[in-house]
Amino acid sequence: MEENLANRSRAELETALRDSSRVLQAMLATQLRSFDDHFQHLLNDSERTLQGTFPGAFGELYTQNTRAFRDLYAELRLYYRGANLHLEETLAEFWARLLERLFKQLHPQLLLPDDYLDCLGKQAEALRPFGEAPRELRLRATRAFVAARSFVQGLGVASDVVRKVAQVPLGPECSRAVMKLVYCAHCLGVPGARPCPDYCRNVLKGCLANQADLDAEWRNLLDSMVLITDKFWGTSGVESVIGSVHTWLAEAINALQDNRDTLTAKVIQGCGNPKVNPQGSGPEEKRRRGKLAPRERSPSGTLEKLVSEAKAQLRDVQDFWISLPGTLCSEKMALSTASDDRCWNGMARGRYLPEVMGDGLANQINNPEVEVDITKPDMTIRQQIMQLKIMTNRLRSAYNGNDVDFQDASDDGSGSGSGDGCPDDRCGRGASRKSSSSRTPLTHALPGLSEQEGQKTSAASCPQPPTFLLPLLLSLALTVARPRWR
Repeated sequence: MEENLANRSRAELETALRDSSRVLQAMLATQLRSFDDHFQHLLNDSERTLQGTFPGAFGELYTQNTRAFRDLYAELRLYYRGANLHLEETLAEFWARLLERLFKQLHPQLLLPDDYLDCLGKQAEALRPFGEAPRELRLRATRAFVAARSFVQGLGVASDVVRKVAQVPLGPECSRAVMKLVYCAHCLGVPGARPCPDYCRNVLKGCLANQADLDAEWRNLLDSMVLITDKFWGTSGVESVIGSVHTWLAEAINALQDNRDTLTAKVIQGCGNPKVNPQGSGPEEKRRRGKLAPRERSPSGTLEKLVSEAKAQLRDVQDFWISLPGTLCSEKMALSTASDDRCWNGMARGRYLPEVMGDGLANQINNPEVEVDITKPDMTIRQQIMQLKIMTNRLRSAYNGNDVDFQDASDDGSGSGSGDGCPDDRCGRGASRKSSSSRTPLTHALPGLSEQEGQKTSAASCPQPPTFLLPLLLSLALTVARPRWR
């Protein structure tokens, strides 16, 4: 009977945990979809504008090179989606290919073999054929795209961590402690006695000690995500840059046409006189100038609303991991309204006297309700702590305009700690709001403690009922007793 009740208790608690996690996952998934749709819309809108205006503005200079422009937008999308691309190199290769193509189009009367075009490419940096547009686009795009994609990736990592932690099974000691909390009052003939609030908190703080150790890096991640939204505004912001890629492309083509004669003279001086193409036509007249000057896009109400909602929701869930025991006790358990002499304290109807334990694994060494081996942290959760830390460092780099590759921490079970380099110490500013008794310790297993041997199951077992009640109680336990998880 005890084994059946322990299994039922574990299943009920795991269901309650999954329900709470699903709510958080749904919020993060909704945020991810909303921001992803908006960023994709900005880039798609820029490409549609280019496709609609460039043929009339630049004629064959665009129509004969549509694939180059299409490939650029495709690579920008891949980079935003997390592909292993170096954005600066991608842009540099695009400008190099475009220069070769446009220079040949502007000089159909000349024979320009590959070696001549190679010479042209080597001089391109000094010649600056497209003016300041490539440099401006590189500086702004790298900061805007890395901010957008790191923010969206942060939402994805947070959701993935919640999902994986929700699948961590509860141990046998937790199962027996929850059984004692939920069902043992029935065994003693006091089915109407509800669990004392502090008693419930101690049980769940012991059961969820490893989950609470996510708190420090979870806060750092969410604070860093709130901070990176500052990069969504201004002339180098996501809203302005991603939706206006086409304007820098237009400025570049205009600059090339305006400086064609000067550029040609410098190329001939550096690379020599090219041969005349007997089948080529004469020099073409100057093309029409595309009237698409770069401009700052005014922030749309859509992005402002998304950022405002995201900041509020991310701040609301900062305490998720350390508040889980209290949340489950208050929302899922039929608790007593006060810690008085009428609540179930684990032994009888009466006041619950032990103090409530702190949060995290290290604080459970003296938990009176659940035997927790603090020298054995859960490795799955430790891996998720490392994933949070890696993503936080990525966001901090993105805040400074730098992109870093993801590291695979799937085999790294080390604990967490606050990283360095956060601007103005704002990424981890939420940590100072918690007292030392409720903060996650940076050391997850206290050194020097030997592994405890033996199983102390008797400490968590139900108190023995009077003998004459046993037959009745065994039948009541599974039929009359109602689970406290609602």
